[in-house]
Amino acid sequence: MVVIGAGPYGLSIAAHLRAQQLNFRIFGEPMASWREHMPRGMSLKSEGFASDLYDPEGRFTLRHYCAEKGLPYNDVGAPIPLETFSTYGLEFQRRMVPELETTLVTHVSRVPEGFSIITAKGERVLTPAVVMATGITHFDYIPTEFAGLGREIITHSYAHSDLTKFSGKSVAVLGAGSSAVDIAALLHEAGAQVELVARRDAINFHAPTVEPRPLVQRVLAPRSGLGLGWRSRLCTDAPLVFHKMPESFRLRAVRNHLGPAPGWFMTQRVVGRFPLHLGTTIESLTGYGGRARLALRNRAGTQSELTVDHVIAATGYRPALERLPFLEPQLRSQIRTAGGAPVLNTVFESSVPGLYMAGLASANSFGPLARFAYGARFTARRLARGLAARRDIRESVAVAG
Repeated sequence: MVVIGAGPYGLSIAAHLRAQQLNFRIFGEPMASWREHMPRGMSLKSEGFASDLYDPEGRFTLRHYCAEKGLPYNDVGAPIPLETFSTYGLEFQRRMVPELETTLVTHVSRVPEGFSIITAKGERVLTPAVVMATGITHFDYIPTEFAGLGREIITHSYAHSDLTKFSGKSVAVLGAGSSAVDIAALLHEAGAQVELVARRDAINFHAPTVEPRPLVQRVLAPRSGLGLGWRSRLCTDAPLVFHKMPESFRLRAVRNHLGPAPGWFMTQRVVGRFPLHLGTTIESLTGYGGRARLALRNRAGTQSELTVDHVIAATGYRPALERLPFLEPQLRSQIRTAGGAPVLNTVFESSVPGLYMAGLASANSFGPLARFAYGARFTARRLARGLAARRDIRESVAVAG
């Protein structure tokens, strides 16, 4: 079989396939989204215990890596720097998935043997099964009313890892979530004139917590890999129950649970540091003399105008199969979807037999858990067991065509 993608999900899945002694090949650049598309200087919002990649025996956790390297670490309450998480992921790949082939897949189509995979090196691989674990790649979302503007006017946060290029420039950041707040703070610290614009009336910073907590707090708001509270705990502990819920419920829960919320540790780097236009809608966004002009209206109906050198939309990610350029159109048309994402069975298989999807693309089937790295543990275990139960998969070998 073939695994496409080498982020937390792809690498965790591959580590479990190895343990099942299944024949597979895995393609992708290790931790590419984290290393190349997240702003340098940010920290993860997830707690340390929820930021692992997963091998079946739990032998190489983030805790183990930090202990080896002499890096600071706590299960709870110590933000994990992006660089630490990225280098941990690279070391996990070297130890647990040494067979990774660092080339991209450019085409996937259906053939009588199963699937035909073509790589960027021109190799053709035939396989009975494909596991797509491409994460957020290709799923960056810009509101449709702004999507037609050129990249000189507006770009998505996914396009920026080095923010020092905006030093001395004026930038408007759209959004009130972790990405928006992190990027706005880092832009300010890099010497940019930044202003944040968001429809929300307030930025919902996570509250810091320290363990151990009193028993009453632990009962009323249990900790999970997604945060505090029973809803989040059910998301992490019962994804198969979520899978059985009506489609309308699932789509609503994925859309509404765990909304925009930056880490508590960003508060002092944001509040009072630069203008925040909260409770504000953008009535229009246009290019003007090579710059961006935003017409704003706040909750009171007061109108204002903001002109900047560039706009960064930190407006999240939405799965949409039509945005996966390597999927052959005929194959794509055969995949049943709901809310833009594939409909998956309990072992992550799509309506096309042998085609499996993990990560963000699986959230509408398994819940908010799949939106976070913490979901890689459940996904890797469940998917690998499902594949191991198939005799045709166990006996197959991905071969060159």
